[in-house]
Amino acid sequence: MRFSGKTAIVTGAARGIGYAIARRLLREGAQVVICDVDDEAGESAQEDLKQFGDVRYVSADVGERLDVHNLVAATIDTFNDIDILVNNAGIVLGGDFLEITEDEFDKVMRVNLKGTFLCSQAVARHMVQRVKDGGPAGCIINMSSINAKLAIPSQIPYTISKGGVRQLTNVISQYLAPYGIRVNAIGPGSIATQMLDSVNANPEAKRKMLSRTPMGRVGEPEEIAGIAAFLASDDAAYMTGQTVYADGGRLGLAYTVDVADQ
Repeated sequence: MRFSGKTAIVTGAARGIGYAIARRLLREGAQVVICDVDDEAGESAQEDLKQFGDVRYVSADVGERLDVHNLVAATIDTFNDIDILVNNAGIVLGGDFLEITEDEFDKVMRVNLKGTFLCSQAVARHMVQRVKDGGPAGCIINMSSINAKLAIPSQIPYTISKGGVRQLTNVISQYLAPYGIRVNAIGPGSIATQMLDSVNANPEAKRKMLSRTPMGRVGEPEEIAGIAAFLASDDAAYMTGQTVYADGGRLGLAYTVDVADQ
């Protein structure tokens, strides 16, 4: 129960990785506020998670400043404090580089990058004031991706946004370090979530995905949750500005591509 007495916010937690992180933090004693834009799924997640601890669902669009303000206010009203923020909310929108529209590009950046910025800023303001008042520091965990380093031509806004999250993590960790507030990120590889369903349902796409994964399997949301719990804990007390990649070995793999006949 290493998070007993601590309060966490997990965004995009109605399902998938966010849900798994919320469950892990609850099981280790934290009080957790989960948020999402899918109210039906969010309320269902709240009911499911109640068996593990004290959890509340708040409807919030992380790309909307007022929603973020209300999320932070609701968390403080309910649990009096914020110790851990997990910026997990994210979307994918594929498309050809020559055809993708400005609106489609903006939609992904708004959630994945701007949303991470807005939530981090709002929570950091609370944490910094708490430190100035003599209270403890907190921590922020962002969800980047191996695609912060690896390009996917059919996922241009997504890969750019995750690269931005990686650098945002580095920048704000520098700013918040004097206050003792730690900021780290997680870079998942292929994880068994709804986002990956279309790949898993296509045998050829799944074969290609596994061919670039040395461990030969898809990761589970719980495995990412374990990393989040570590980063939120005192075991990571001297870590800040880091991105921890969990990809089954993919980043270290030098693999071939099809070459046209010469």
